[in-house]
Amino acid sequence: MNSQENQTDSSRELVTQLLDAALLHVVFDGWSDATFEAAITDTGTNPVLARATCPRGAVDLALAYHQRGDQMMLASLAETDLSDLRYRDRIAAMIRYRLEAAEDKEAVRRGVTLFALPQHAASGAKALWGTCDAIWTALGDTSDDLNWYSKRTILSGVYSSTLLYWLGDDSPDHQATWEFLDRRIDNVMQFEKVKAGLRKNRLLKPLLAGPEWLSSHIKPPAARDDLPGRQD
Repeated sequence: MNSQENQTDSSRELVTQLLDAALLHVVFDGWSDATFEAAITDTGTNPVLARATCPRGAVDLALAYHQRGDQMMLASLAETDLSDLRYRDRIAAMIRYRLEAAEDKEAVRRGVTLFALPQHAASGAKALWGTCDAIWTALGDTSDDLNWYSKRTILSGVYSSTLLYWLGDDSPDHQATWEFLDRRIDNVMQFEKVKAGLRKNRLLKPLLAGPEWLSSHIKPPAARDDLPGRQD
């Protein structure tokens, strides 16, 4: 292992330590500078090193918390066989895994508030897109045209609306949330049926030829760290 890999592992370990410490304070101070400073104090970390590792302070920790949830979702998938389920039920299961991975609902609520701010909205959108990309990729999506984007865009809407519902749900085992999720997926499936019907309509086929040709030439972004939609 070279020095760069050692440094990366060390940085990840430090972020993990700071994040675990910060979660004890988020409920009181949100993902704020006060929380970040408290995490530095609790872990005994050199403040300069902490700021070098997390230049945006608690914002970077909030993103790390989101990524941790994505990793836990994928770990749940690895332990479960979804092959017998319908595709829509597999998607519902993945969203459920992702929400259940959020052990601290207040930390999630504070994160939603943080990424609703204009200065952090782009980071929040990228994190949401990354989650939906992780779901589709884990489920074996092979689309390489406009469908790559549309699938993730539609799932982003389903996931975000379900997340907001879940935050206010106090039903036993969040049963109301899972019923809400099923209804949202039903809405999407009805929309897809309408699209399929339009494609089969002989009168509309000539009109759709141009858009379909264009969509087939739109490709997903290359696997780069500075673009949304790709998980390490």
